[in-house]
Amino acid sequence: MKLLKKFIAVLAFVPAMAIAAEATFPLDSAPDRTTDLAALQNGAKLFVNYCLNCHSASAMRYNRLRDIGLTDEQIKNNLLFTSEKVGDLMSISMPAKDAKTWFGAVPPDLSVIARAKSSSAGSGPDWLYTYLRTFYKDDSRPTGWNNLVFPNVGMPHVMWEMQGVRAAKFVEEKDPHDASKVVHKFAGFEQVKPGTVSSLDFDNATADLVSYLSWMGEPAQNSRKRLGVVVLLFLSFFLLLAWRLNASYWKDIK
Repeated sequence: MKLLKKFIAVLAFVPAMAIAAEATFPLDSAPDRTTDLAALQNGAKLFVNYCLNCHSASAMRYNRLRDIGLTDEQIKNNLLFTSEKVGDLMSISMPAKDAKTWFGAVPPDLSVIARAKSSSAGSGPDWLYTYLRTFYKDDSRPTGWNNLVFPNVGMPHVMWEMQGVRAAKFVEEKDPHDASKVVHKFAGFEQVKPGTVSSLDFDNATADLVSYLSWMGEPAQNSRKRLGVVVLLFLSFFLLLAWRLNASYWKDIK
């Protein structure tokens, strides 16, 4: 019985350790553009061009992009490959076995990645926004890339041409908790090769992509929020009406 209790305690502690490990690098605040149709459309284009080659979104159909203002013709001409149809799921043809061989692990499905990261590392959009912007060149890694938010990540920097090639600078400092140890502290990036767009434009493109990932995790979220406001207004009106009716009913009773 005691062994079982210890085992349960360890299981309860593991998620906390995972959160602490992911939350070591400070996260930047991601712009919320889930109500901006132009931003969502650009994010969908970036997702198809840069993410959908390795990652699937098997809970999402292309025709759901109508909700962000795209027509079937626009989806077909700009976001589909020749063999795909507008009603198809956003899946990939890369076998899981090959993906594991190339990247060391099967790339996760991104259908609800923003919501998943929200539960495990604080704000999901903030995590994704910071993660996508903190890749740096690291020749010691199999892919040639590393990441500040997700150290030793197996994913390469797929948007490196836009951002350019950057090297991370680290300085050695004494561990504040143990003076005998030395820790490497991030001290900024050095631009090795310029990207095809400016730093501001890359941040904007990343914000559009993250907003799309957030929207894709719950396409009905904007409708849900609008409906919630209507319901609260109705309940407020009903509460006022009930209060006045109650006062009118009891006013002549002493």
